Amino acid sequence: MVKKFFSRFSTFELILLALMACLGIATKPIIVPLTHIITGPLFIPGGVIAGGFYMMWIVMGVALVQKYGAASIIAAVQAVVVMALGIYGTHGFLSLFTYILPGLAVDLVLLLSRHRGCCLACCFAAGIAANASGTVLVNLVFFRLPLIPLLLSVSSAALSGGLGGIIAYSVTKPLRGLGGLLHRRG
Repeated sequence: MVKKFFSRFSTFELILLALMACLGIATKPIIVPLTHIITGPLFIPGGVIAGGFYMMWIVMGVALVQKYGAASIIAAVQAVVVMALGIYGTHGFLSLFTYILPGLAVDLVLLLSRHRGCCLACCFAAGIAANASGTVLVNLVFFRLPLIPLLLSVSSAALSGGLGGIIAYSVTKPLRGLGGLLHRRG
């Protein structure tokens, strides 16, 4: 079953997804401290705002490959790399879940909408799904915010995730004119 799932992706596409996963991990430690400057005084966890920009790599990978399951692959690679390198921070073993859920949420949103990262609307929705789901899970597991701060956090996460989705679409849109380089059949 696993072999059949991965056989839908070319080697080039799998490498591209792994690259997107690594870029997401690499940008997180840069973006989060910068957002803490803004979110700290508002008592909003920094990852809520930063998440839209490091989760945009998940949306970008889906927009480039345009196959269901791509977001889950990116998220799973991120989870494994974070655990293997020991850079999971305060989440420990739960990093496996906090990293994988956003990818599953993106794939679910795209599957239900029957889109594949093909347009601005689905990339926007995918960004919202990734960041909002991650924010809710991290809150349930770690922060346990009261209702009003939780709603503020999820709303901020949705805005940030949507912006990340727009950026992902804007970056990948010009690449679609490469004569089918990314979407070869066969």
